[in-house]
Amino acid sequence: MNAMHRSLSIAALGLSALAATAQANTIETRWTDVNVETVASGLNHPWGIAFLSNGRMLVTERAGTMHIIDSDGNKGEAIAGLPEIKVRRQGGLLDVALSPDYESDSTIYFSYSEPESAGSEVTSTAVARARLEDNELHDVEVIFSQYPKEDGGRHYGGRLQFSADGEYLFIGLGDRGHRQDDSQTLDNHTGKLVRIHRDGSAPSDNPFVDEDGALAEIWSYGHRNIQGMDIQPSTGKIWAVEHGPQGGDELNQPEAGLNYGWPVVTHGEQYGGGEVGIGFDKEGMELPVWHWTPSIAVSGMAFYDGNQFPAWQGNILATGLRGTQVARLEVDGDRVIHQEVMQFEQRIREVRIGPDGLIYLLTDESDGKILRLSPSDD
Repeated sequence: MNAMHRSLSIAALGLSALAATAQANTIETRWTDVNVETVASGLNHPWGIAFLSNGRMLVTERAGTMHIIDSDGNKGEAIAGLPEIKVRRQGGLLDVALSPDYESDSTIYFSYSEPESAGSEVTSTAVARARLEDNELHDVEVIFSQYPKEDGGRHYGGRLQFSADGEYLFIGLGDRGHRQDDSQTLDNHTGKLVRIHRDGSAPSDNPFVDEDGALAEIWSYGHRNIQGMDIQPSTGKIWAVEHGPQGGDELNQPEAGLNYGWPVVTHGEQYGGGEVGIGFDKEGMELPVWHWTPSIAVSGMAFYDGNQFPAWQGNILATGLRGTQVARLEVDGDRVIHQEVMQFEQRIREVRIGPDGLIYLLTDESDGKILRLSPSDD
């Protein structure tokens, strides 16, 4: 994908999004009616989810706690052993991912807002790994800490995604809300997509390993606030969604060494109006595969690869916070060719495909829920 690859939106395609609105516990969609079931409730702004055995789920709460939810939706006691987490505005405990070898090593990876020192308001996104035994973390090790740390509580990013072969961990990061120009320089992790080995070391084939003054962990740059990521099953490539400003939420397929434009090019504008950067396009900067204008406050994303919704195979599911929706995007190669919107009443933080092939959503509320989507039998 290059700077001449034109971004697509609903307006650009001349398509109307099919708005599928929930009626009671059922959503009508183009291919099938979808049942919406509440699996668990009483969660404090759930942010990340990973699937354990026997129907159990490991869920993070932004308020700084992590729990195992059993197959009946019961929340266990808070897992012990987490490091100090600074909970402030958008910061707190963020994503969680199981090691590709979890069945043998019981290792989990999690992201969070890490204070510079005990009690400090100066923070950055960090990633740690630990062994999960029963209800406690052991051998907690910080393997990545975003540089530099900053005051303020916005745009941490924090989403985690292992590569298709399990050898690398991608970490989506934000511009911290007030350091947007740093997204264009390589001497920091601000506004970057990072790629590391499981132990935190930088791979020797990362694009800026040999560039003087550049941080070796950087995979791509020019991002505003990466909130969702997944690996495309058919290609093994990483895709990501990120918040735009007022408008211009983006879907990208980040490639090694490429510049995704923020804050020089964007489809969004300043909050309250006013231009950001120079417009939509600049040579040497990548255009998004898709953008949402107006913004839906895009958050999580997942490729559907289960067996319960066969017509959705290879589709992207992207969640909206302000938009209280899940957008289903049909993909042809590196293009989005159709969007259908499933509308909810709650802010939707994350979407993941369960081992049962069903779709699981996290609602971003003080009384947050885990919702499960299944095809209707009617």
